[in-house]
Amino acid sequence: MIHIVMAVVSIVCIAPIILVFSISISSDVDILKNGYSFIPKHIDLAAYRFIFQNPGQLFTSYIVTIFVSIVGTVIGLLFTSMLAFAISRKDYAYANKTSFYVFFTMLINGGLIPWYILVVNQLHMKDSIFALILPYLVSAWFVMLMKGFFTNISSAIIESAKIDGASELGIFFKIVLPIAKPGLATVGLFYLLTYWNDYYLSLMFIQNNTEIISLQYMLFKIQSNMDFLKSAFVPPWMINKVSLPDLSARMAMAVLAAGPMLFVFPFFQKYFEKGITIGSIKG
Repeated sequence: MIHIVMAVVSIVCIAPIILVFSISISSDVDILKNGYSFIPKHIDLAAYRFIFQNPGQLFTSYIVTIFVSIVGTVIGLLFTSMLAFAISRKDYAYANKTSFYVFFTMLINGGLIPWYILVVNQLHMKDSIFALILPYLVSAWFVMLMKGFFTNISSAIIESAKIDGASELGIFFKIVLPIAKPGLATVGLFYLLTYWNDYYLSLMFIQNNTEIISLQYMLFKIQSNMDFLKSAFVPPWMINKVSLPDLSARMAMAVLAAGPMLFVFPFFQKYFEKGITIGSIKG
């Protein structure tokens, strides 16, 4: 019975992915006439042809998003784990005060305008690749989540390492991080999804240098342009609105945006499941 239930749950989870891909290779005429279907009546790649009209920009956005996701995840995971390890230590005199400071930022932040002024006027990161990485480097929620993993590590291990002459950095990198692999994989996956799915930073801080816009923002611009061309503001004699894919293009963008993550998640699955379980108990 357990296998049957899990098989049904798996099918329910996989079915939307299959449906999205099926719609992306269907024509809008068939979709409007017959509705959504798991098996396309006629295979039509018009949506992908429309999106790949400028393959150079799409490839560049993919490279930018991959670079930002990897670099941001690695650096953010390092800073997050270091801060979480510090506030989880019982011998740190200001652990409670620092934890409250981190937790307080989850409740109240400075607001959008001060944040924009800080990034643009003070840090001078407008139209810079750093504007796509720095704002998400440390998340208070991820810090508190990592703290739950580090709290599970026995203090006797750290004390024995100190007796053997290990430094604080040596203890952190050689002992603590290998033990906390489930937590690192879980938080790392969250960071990776945050950077991969982000379009807001490109919308806010990238205006002139269009070569470094993220994949999600580029797909958002394509959809916005498509909606404008199909709107009533464009005279019919300027463009053939019927030839523009709409419903299928939305699904094609979802496939292009979410597809790579479907191949990344299985590598994190073993640690992710264990990390979620430990974090829910110890957090």
